[in-house]
Amino acid sequence: MLETLVNEVLRPLWGLWLMVLFLGIVFWAYRPKNKDRFESYADIPLRDDEDKER
Repeated sequence: MLETLVNEVLRPLWGLWLMVLFLGIVFWAYRPKNKDRFESYADIPLRDDEDKER
């Protein structure tokens, strides 16, 4: 009975679950609130070793 539940109900929902998870991550990444933080992360390779900004 449990195997039937998994095969018929839960397995087809994996695609939906992964799509919702992916869209949530994309939404989080493109929020304007995160823009400044991601821009500062992008500047890390360009910083000097003596630069103490973090």
